[in-house]
Amino acid sequence: MAEKAIITCALTGVLTNPKQHPVPVTPKEMAAEARRAWDAGASIMHVHYRDQREGFGHLPTFDPRICAEINDAIRAACPGVIINMTTGVVGPDYGYVLDYLRACRPEMAACNAGTLNYLKTKSDGSWAWPPMTFDNPVSKVKDFIDVMSEIGTLPEFECFDIGIVRSVGLYIENGMTAHADYNFVMGVASGMPADPDLLPLLVKYKKPDCPWQATVIGREDVWPVHRRAAELCGNLRTGLEDCFYLPDGTKASSNGVMIEALARCAKEAGRSVASPKEARAMMGLR
Repeated sequence: MAEKAIITCALTGVLTNPKQHPVPVTPKEMAAEARRAWDAGASIMHVHYRDQREGFGHLPTFDPRICAEINDAIRAACPGVIINMTTGVVGPDYGYVLDYLRACRPEMAACNAGTLNYLKTKSDGSWAWPPMTFDNPVSKVKDFIDVMSEIGTLPEFECFDIGIVRSVGLYIENGMTAHADYNFVMGVASGMPADPDLLPLLVKYKKPDCPWQATVIGREDVWPVHRRAAELCGNLRTGLEDCFYLPDGTKASSNGVMIEALARCAKEAGRSVASPKEARAMMGLR
């Protein structure tokens, strides 16, 4: 029987406006959404944190007190849940993100594994936002790996193109990390497309015996990639950070229904969904 699928729910994302979409912001809302995802089969919650001031919920925060309060609320709602904290920031000033990891000590955290020109155009060809560089030089990646090693946090390597996938292998060869959990980020306009035919190549070029999943961003091509990931024995991730639409094209009302649909992908591929306890054992987590 195929290995069980570990499901991650990406609860809220970084900038989605809660006045436009049903994304959670407050500790109570985050806990309620995590519980919906948990009940549907998610063992891991990938967490971004929002400014708690009235009217500022569309903006991120790395305040350790707020982040710890949200983590505590999620853990109370979902006993045994695995917390996976975001770390993505642009620019050379990222010491405060290392500090928030040290303060919160999650089981897992994202580790953006390489640099990407982050671009998107509108229908008329103009830029959807000013072209920006999501800078993740090796020195920055190493700083995050070193802090995660210090606090016992498992890095999840976010890979936006196939060169970054191959770079993670070089980090292993160089001794920067002994192990890699790969996250193939697909659907960013200037990164890897959301294309199920790309997945076998990505699996081919990762290091053998390392677990992987696909983060699939967008609307049109998301669910075919999830189904292919399930068939190829990848772990699975979705949530309101990544997509607002269910396989039938209707807009999701919560993370719970997104995870229900993802669990169906696993079952249709002949796989069962790992419990949090099983996920911890499979990933070697404390």
